[in-house]
Amino acid sequence: MSQKRLIWHLYPSYLVVTLVAVVAVTAYCSAFFRQVHHGQVRDALDQLAGVAAEQARMVLQAEGPNGLDKLCKQFAQSSKDRTRLTIIAPSGKVLGDSHENPAAMDDHSGRPEMQEALRIGSGSSGRFSPTLGKQMMYVAVALREQGTPVAVVRAAAPLTEIDQTLHAVYLHMFWAGLAVAAAIAVLSLLVSRRISRPIATIEQVAQRFAAGEMDVRVPTPDSTELATLADSLNRMAMQLGERITTITEQRNKLDAVLSSMAEGVFAVDNRGRIVSVNRAAAELLGMDAAQTQVRPVEEVIRNVDLQEYVRQTLAGVPPAEVDIFLPINGGRSFSLHGAALTDARGRRSGAVIVLNDMTRIRRLETIRRDFVANVSHELKTPVTSIQGFVEALVDGSIKDPVQVERYLGIIARHTSRLNSIIEDLLTLSRLEEAGEQRALTFAVSPVKPVIEEAIDLSGVKAEEKRIRVDLVCDNDVEARINPPLLEQAIINLIDNAVKYSPEGSHIQVETHRSDGEVSIAVTDEGCGIPAEHLPRIFERFYVVDKSRSRKLGGTGLGLAIVKHIAQAHGGRVTVESTPGKGSTFAFHLPL
Repeated sequence: MSQKRLIWHLYPSYLVVTLVAVVAVTAYCSAFFRQVHHGQVRDALDQLAGVAAEQARMVLQAEGPNGLDKLCKQFAQSSKDRTRLTIIAPSGKVLGDSHENPAAMDDHSGRPEMQEALRIGSGSSGRFSPTLGKQMMYVAVALREQGTPVAVVRAAAPLTEIDQTLHAVYLHMFWAGLAVAAAIAVLSLLVSRRISRPIATIEQVAQRFAAGEMDVRVPTPDSTELATLADSLNRMAMQLGERITTITEQRNKLDAVLSSMAEGVFAVDNRGRIVSVNRAAAELLGMDAAQTQVRPVEEVIRNVDLQEYVRQTLAGVPPAEVDIFLPINGGRSFSLHGAALTDARGRRSGAVIVLNDMTRIRRLETIRRDFVANVSHELKTPVTSIQGFVEALVDGSIKDPVQVERYLGIIARHTSRLNSIIEDLLTLSRLEEAGEQRALTFAVSPVKPVIEEAIDLSGVKAEEKRIRVDLVCDNDVEARINPPLLEQAIINLIDNAVKYSPEGSHIQVETHRSDGEVSIAVTDEGCGIPAEHLPRIFERFYVVDKSRSRKLGGTGLGLAIVKHIAQAHGGRVTVESTPGKGSTFAFHLPL
């Protein structure tokens, strides 16, 4: 339906009612004036007919019917107006007429006023006269002798002049009515505007309410009803403003909480379509939060276990906790928690799912288990050997000086290995503790003196295998370092290279500056490391060849210490290796 402004509903109605009233009053007054004028003419003609009837009675007594026409002609001469007098016999024959020859006139017995006068004594009618060609008013009076009608005297007057007079009256009434209608139209427009203007103002303010401007208020109109409506709207706006402010604050707090959560949270509606995703969930699941809106879970997350968990949560019977594995970002483990959402009526409207990334915890548990197993194994071997040879000495071998010397040498070697393992474990522990507590101090210093000191400390082992260690480093290479820690890391890398390099080979230590960092690379010509072992080479106690490592006296903790020292510096350690050709370990320091 087409909609119009309120003023165009009110104003036409007022105008139509006004015009109908004016037309009705004008029509009524016109009819009333016409009736009054016709009544006055009828009364005048009735009086005239009565007077003429008395004169006709005297003429009939004196002269008979032949004198009636003369009487009528005399009346026409004496009358100043256009009134017509006619005397008719009861049979309908015209006996005299003031304007025409009676002999030429037709029978008048069928005239209504004639019949009515013969019946009740007098009669009247208004009709068009074919003789005169005018609208006439006729009044007839019966002339009786001894109760018997002997003639009918009829007086007639044209209504043309009356109609002309009435026409002038009608014209005046029309212009007066038109003026009144125009005045009322203007008044109706003013009244309509007065009524519609406050409503239009209320409408404009209501539109501003709808746009969120809850601080505006509706002006109070003059009328009680509109004033009550304005007051109700103002109170509604105030209450809505308070509620919107409260909801906005709660939403902002909720958004802040969800954004700051490390746990991933996403919500679905009762049809399983995602309606909300926090930043952590988008990152954990590797998806774009904007592109997942109103999309089914099945399209976004292709995991049967998670989809089934969402369905169970929507049904109101979710398991207490579910662990799932998703093959994203190298594989991640999640712990799921869910709860059903309800609307204001208590009906289920969706569900919220919380994902706890358990990947690191699972990896730490695996590392802890491996660490415990490796520590137990690495400690058990020397302890078992020491225990065995001590028991051998106790059992009698102590009497043999040669065996005693041999057994004590073995016990000393295992004791030294056990001490090395303990020292390395303590070093790792101190690095982790110092790194967490930020107790280490760093300063921008040249790295060449530190590397030279590390090479000197490793020189004895290198000389034993006739391995040459060369250094390529500019004097102006500086980095933010802790010299003792960096020295220990370089020593570990050089010792590791010496252990796995053949006699007479070459080791090169070289520094590079690029992309905002300084790298210290230690390259050897040893046996190399197979590619499948490279991702785990820096784990504690992880060795490629356990028998060879144990034979060379390694604890399996050297590279782990190097990795922690690099992390303490805010850097990293990398490895490149080709089996049979050698390896390159690079220690990266940020500038």
